[in-house]
Amino acid sequence: MNIENIKGRLAFLQEAEQLKSVLRSAHTSTGRKESTAEHTWRLCLMAMTFEDELAGMDMLKILKMCLIHDLGEAIHGDIPAVEKSQHPDKSEQEKADLLHLTRSLDEPHRAGILALWQEYEDAASPEAKAVKALDKLETILQHNQGINPPDFDYGFNLTYGQKHTSAEPLFAVMRSLLDEDTRQRITESGNDRPS
Repeated sequence: MNIENIKGRLAFLQEAEQLKSVLRSAHTSTGRKESTAEHTWRLCLMAMTFEDELAGMDMLKILKMCLIHDLGEAIHGDIPAVEKSQHPDKSEQEKADLLHLTRSLDEPHRAGILALWQEYEDAASPEAKAVKALDKLETILQHNQGINPPDFDYGFNLTYGQKHTSAEPLFAVMRSLLDEDTRQRITESGNDRPS
């Protein structure tokens, strides 16, 4: 047992707590903005719920990727999905933030988190591709489930993350069902502006 490693890991966890206060543009079913930590929790739950459909994949790796995929947002916050094209340096910023956030960790732990994040960011493995798809699907699910402002652009859901959600049959089916929900929300809201 190394006391300095334990202190560094506790310091990392204390700083990562900021993710609980980072708000996203999505709203919960009660109408308040969700936090990045809440999104991460449901993404993990989503992966676990579909574990039987992800046969042959390393489930522990998937859950770890789910946990750290937005961890850098604890430093500079979330960039809403609808604004990502306006932030071409998003990936570099998140990596820099993750480097800052993990600075108190012992090198093996720090390197492991950074490698896992990079694998996710590059969609460099079946697990990373699955987490990318589930991340997009969880966002769409929340958009459809949330009590959103009257001008919320549900049409955005219909194109968001298509590259990632069309790669595997499971994700394509999930996407199709969520697209049906999105079209229903568009009809209900009367907000049919194109994305």
